[in-house]
Amino acid sequence: MNIRSLTRGDGVVIGAAVLLFIASFLDLYSLDGVPDSADLPSLWTSGPVVLSVVLAGIIGAALVIVTRSLPQVPKVAGLDLGQFGVALTVFAAWSALGNVFDPAGGGDNFEGSTSDGPSPGIGLILALVATLLLAAAALATPLVPALKGALLPAPRPAAAQPYGAQPPGGYGYPGAQQPGGYGHPQPGQPGPGQPGQPYGGQPQQAQAPQPPAGDFSPFWFAVPVPRPLFAEDGSPTPIAELAPGTWYLAVEQRGAALVAQTQDGRRGVLQDTSGIQRG
Repeated sequence: MNIRSLTRGDGVVIGAAVLLFIASFLDLYSLDGVPDSADLPSLWTSGPVVLSVVLAGIIGAALVIVTRSLPQVPKVAGLDLGQFGVALTVFAAWSALGNVFDPAGGGDNFEGSTSDGPSPGIGLILALVATLLLAAAALATPLVPALKGALLPAPRPAAAQPYGAQPPGGYGYPGAQQPGGYGHPQPGQPGPGQPGQPYGGQPQQAQAPQPPAGDFSPFWFAVPVPRPLFAEDGSPTPIAELAPGTWYLAVEQRGAALVAQTQDGRRGVLQDTSGIQRG
């Protein structure tokens, strides 16, 4: 998974899931009259809390992140796994709230305690905060523009070379090194089958052919937000998703659309070219 395709909302979901996992190892409840050094049970000792809070929240977060990073949302038995993951995060938050009111499952007699019953432990309180944050981010990310922004900014293209300087890279992805060595003539040197310069003569400047006016020149670009790439035959089903932070090669222009090539060699039509960053 390309981490540059993650949004700010996805970052909140991941952070809340990590907080929930850490909270699962902390105290489930606390007792008045019991010293803080006492070995109190963690969330993993309670089956209902583990299943309905810890595992439901972590699995829900995983489904949300995975489905949002895929070009096409997978479905099982007609159910959208992304929506199922969001529902799991809401269920985990609801279950955590119920367990805060009854941290020990209704038990009120504890040996060594002078209180009438237990109170929520630090682990259960943190689990409630984590699941509430998890559910809120999972629900709000598709709706709030601030959360839909890229988590990591797209890298800027390399600075332009001074006039007359030799660029470090050749054809390929930005920054790629052009193969050299034996069999690859350097600029200004005669290639195979070309006559050399006479002794004492001035080197001739190679005249690069000028492309006719109006011809399209391939260029590198990056998209500001994830955008679908459609097949060249006009099929409405996307074949890939262009992610922010990754450079793609535009090989042809069709009206306002571009024919783009991904890093794995797939070609398709990018219909929405607004706001793209040229390399």
